[in-house]
Amino acid sequence: MFDLSWVDRRVFLESVATAAVGGLATAAVRGAESTLVDAVGDAAANSAIQPETLRPNMTGQYGPWLAETVLGDRPAALSFRTGRWADVKEWRAAASKRTWDCMAPVNLGAAPNVRIDTVHEFDGLHVEQLSWQLPCGPRTDAVLLKPTAASGRLPGILALHDHGGNKFLGWRKIARADDSPWKVQVQHQEKSYESLAWANEIARRGYAVLVHDTFPFASRRVRVADVPPRLRGEGVDPEPDDLEGIKKYNTFAGNHEHIMEKSLLSAGTTWPGVYVVEDQRALDVLCGRPDVDASRVGCAGLSGGGMRTVFLGGLDDRIRCAIAVGFMTTWRDFLLDKCFTHTWMTYVPLLPKDLDFPEILALRVPAATMVLNCTEDPLYTVDEMKRADQIMRETFERAGASAMYRCNFYPGGHKFDRAMQADAFAWFDRHLQPTV
Repeated sequence: MFDLSWVDRRVFLESVATAAVGGLATAAVRGAESTLVDAVGDAAANSAIQPETLRPNMTGQYGPWLAETVLGDRPAALSFRTGRWADVKEWRAAASKRTWDCMAPVNLGAAPNVRIDTVHEFDGLHVEQLSWQLPCGPRTDAVLLKPTAASGRLPGILALHDHGGNKFLGWRKIARADDSPWKVQVQHQEKSYESLAWANEIARRGYAVLVHDTFPFASRRVRVADVPPRLRGEGVDPEPDDLEGIKKYNTFAGNHEHIMEKSLLSAGTTWPGVYVVEDQRALDVLCGRPDVDASRVGCAGLSGGGMRTVFLGGLDDRIRCAIAVGFMTTWRDFLLDKCFTHTWMTYVPLLPKDLDFPEILALRVPAATMVLNCTEDPLYTVDEMKRADQIMRETFERAGASAMYRCNFYPGGHKFDRAMQADAFAWFDRHLQPTV
């Protein structure tokens, strides 16, 4: 292979023409042009990665072209790293607008009317089970936790539940409201949270913590009975104690994701365009409570909750402190290696040309931001997690806010264990609790 990038085609042809006269000149020019076109064509053909040297990826021989040419390796068009913006506020305004435009958010109205369904005490916590009706779908169930002895206005946490391939559960993945948790709830917390209900743990430290079901999980899930028979497969609408039925439901819900994605796109919206707005309505509920200091509110979540943190934390200025756990990498990582491990809820059409994935969360600069990764997490490649960290660091550095960003790496797989929770809670305390 040889490089013709230095050749100026017009200058080359004119120099050939000058060296000859009449018909000889014409022949020379035509011959030179043909030779140049052939050479460029040969160079392009030779530059294609051959099957024997291709690194396996999600789209085979198309992968390098999509990653290097279509997506590209330079900072995206609206990246703060391009140096186009001297003022971080101007960058945030432009990049946030583009992100919202690509998401095509739905209109879910104003803050919902909240109904308090039960109030009780459990394990040192005041527990309220709440619900509200949005303009679409079933009622949203939620739980509010705070210390029983708390008084005055507390800092608030919107705790965002994960995806985990389990749409039967929502807020119960990360919270407990009583001493009789569902078996599937206990199993989920054992697997992902080292048996802790982390929403309860952070509430005990002096926070008002709201956890809600988001679209389409738990109370907000799609019922099998409500879709055409051809889509149901072996899916059922189970009771909480029917573990086999819950497995069947979650298989149905997983298979239904591509149907939901196509339907959302056909409606002129996207998956983030729905759940981010739902999360904002939950944030309205939290910030509107008289026992919450709306100027000291944070959000966090593992996996799908980390994904939700990326979007909500990046796009809603009410989030003073955001912690994304187990969901940070680059569009390149999804494109080449890991899109098969992720939900359709992740993707925003057209946005990758303007912002890399970590830059959605970086839209919150200079507000406090933490990212927690695990080095053996099969959902991402380590190199791209590290590249995402570098993108975040550079953005915060350019904004003069290096101290407001932290990224930690831990051994092990996909999780939010006790050690990681301890670091996250300390970060919340640092930025949300009043100084003594």
